[in-house]
Amino acid sequence: MEIDQSNIAAEDEEENDPFLKFIDYAKSILHQNEGELEEDSARSPGWSWITNRILKTCVSYPSGVTPAILLSELSQAWNEHIRSGAPKKQSDVITKLKKKHKRAKLPNTVTIDSVFEKKFLSLSSVIEAVIIDAFILPGTNIYMLTLGDIWSSNTLDLYLHRRFYSIADPDNGILKKGREVLLTGCYLRVATGNSVCARLLPTEYFVVLLDEDEDDDAMLIGAQFCSDSFSSISLDSVKEGTSYSLYARIENIGPLEVHGKSGSLERKQITLVDNDGIRLIFFLWGEQALIANLFSVGSMLALDRPFIASVVDNSLEICDEVCLEYGSATQLYLVPLILHEEQVSVALTQNHYQGSRLLTALNPSEGPIVSQVTLPCDSQGSIDFRNYPFRSYVVDLRNKMTGISLYGVVTDIRVSEGIFSLKIEDTTGAIWAKLHFVKSWSLGRLAIAHTVYISGLSSSLTPQESLQLSWYENATGSSFFNLSCLPAFPNTSCLHRLLCLNDLSIHTSGAQVCRVWLDQVEHCHVNTRYMHTLCGHRVEQGPNGDLECKFCQSICNAEVELTFHLKITLADDTSKIFAWCIGQTAAELLQISPDEFCGLSEDEQIMYPSSLEREKFTVSIVNSRDDSGSFLEQDRDRADWEVTRAIKCE
Repeated sequence: MEIDQSNIAAEDEEENDPFLKFIDYAKSILHQNEGELEEDSARSPGWSWITNRILKTCVSYPSGVTPAILLSELSQAWNEHIRSGAPKKQSDVITKLKKKHKRAKLPNTVTIDSVFEKKFLSLSSVIEAVIIDAFILPGTNIYMLTLGDIWSSNTLDLYLHRRFYSIADPDNGILKKGREVLLTGCYLRVATGNSVCARLLPTEYFVVLLDEDEDDDAMLIGAQFCSDSFSSISLDSVKEGTSYSLYARIENIGPLEVHGKSGSLERKQITLVDNDGIRLIFFLWGEQALIANLFSVGSMLALDRPFIASVVDNSLEICDEVCLEYGSATQLYLVPLILHEEQVSVALTQNHYQGSRLLTALNPSEGPIVSQVTLPCDSQGSIDFRNYPFRSYVVDLRNKMTGISLYGVVTDIRVSEGIFSLKIEDTTGAIWAKLHFVKSWSLGRLAIAHTVYISGLSSSLTPQESLQLSWYENATGSSFFNLSCLPAFPNTSCLHRLLCLNDLSIHTSGAQVCRVWLDQVEHCHVNTRYMHTLCGHRVEQGPNGDLECKFCQSICNAEVELTFHLKITLADDTSKIFAWCIGQTAAELLQISPDEFCGLSEDEQIMYPSSLEREKFTVSIVNSRDDSGSFLEQDRDRADWEVTRAIKCE
């Protein structure tokens, strides 16, 4: 069998990638700091969590960051992440609850400990609580609930909203000690002076959790919510005062929509499916949209006395005759989706690539090799890889995976009907990923040969049975970083190795960093042109006079700026290369803005590059050689190297 030397070289290069090596190093440091807690795998940060935090820190420090700062930021962030997971003392109610707590934590959830620490609570924050005590304030008829959560040692008192008094009755109500509840839209009242007392003011956005395995809850669901169905709803009966109690599965939670001439009316659609398979839309209007933060797809929602509206009366553009709304008498109960867990075998790639270091808890002497990990999966069988301890490679990917993170090089970009597709390649293969944006392209400049890290990917099969990835900009856990264009990258020594130009011939994959000077400036080519500000690619004037972005395939008359397109020779003591760049990078090399350059006379523009002879820079550089003739790289002409970042050396 022939050995592919190019693959071996690529594997060796990735094995020595400083960025990947620093991730491993940071994981080992965090693991050592866990002390007695290191046996709990849930308390060890996963590969993607560390990578995200490193890159977010680099974005926060565009001038560069030291290893000490990175490790300090990682340690602080991880301590905050787990601190609430090990409370010093909790009530017996919470201790009992923790043993059977298997649902997923909601995206906006905050812990009660963090509320006490920050003395702040945003309206969109979610509190997943258990009732520690329920009582009436002495001398009043005001109901109070003392709330705790499974992550905190503190408790928090809530003034119960009067719409829930009927279910808080000490004799017949269900809001008793041990009951789980979800709430949002809360205002925090913090006592003044030296008192540490804090209370939550009444909120209407309050959901009671039910457990079908508990006899009392099962009887409540059967007696109150199973006699009515969506097909039994009659508008005539509604007009006569009939109320309904309905039970259905949450099939979809739509995005926040804006309506009205002034864009002031907000709406959220929740698609519900009852036991007969009939669908209805549950609408949340205005501030009510906060309630959707308490829902999760797949959970069962019990609606007691929802407001039933006629679609015709409301002029709603949906096909159903009726819809449901959160009315003044409505109360909501939720049977949350219980996350099942699945044993996932650790991919064989972890034995061959960087991840192999992690299989033995970062030190072979510390424990046995990990052959499988337990990950949550939903009711459709999709497995969530957000907390997967290791790096995922292209060859590891299978159908029905969510929360995937990939680190690789962009080898192709295509645009079709507003959907952008990237081909991402690592040492094990390449795969296409479709990017779905909230509005339009928002990732800045991206081109072939750029090194990227992307999280929040999901896998699925195409009609042709090939595997593809999807990425949604506003999905929980979604992030996208272009290391090649990251300002901090060339100034953060622990994330790259400084190469000589002569070494680039054997390090042709991904972003590299070199220290160079400008050479042969008499052959420097400086052009000015217009660039699309959103994506960093050139624009051209169409037949009708509009400016068109060839990358985004859109009209962008109001989103253009004057920019440089520069081709210049870079040199160091070992070699010379002919490179190209555009935008801010070109302006950094030329040390002048496009407007200032255009303000010079023609003779001054011709003579200007000669003033840059031997100016020294630290540059991020990628091999943009592309034999496909892609329109994205037509600007480079015969220059095979793109300078993606440039920092002047003092």
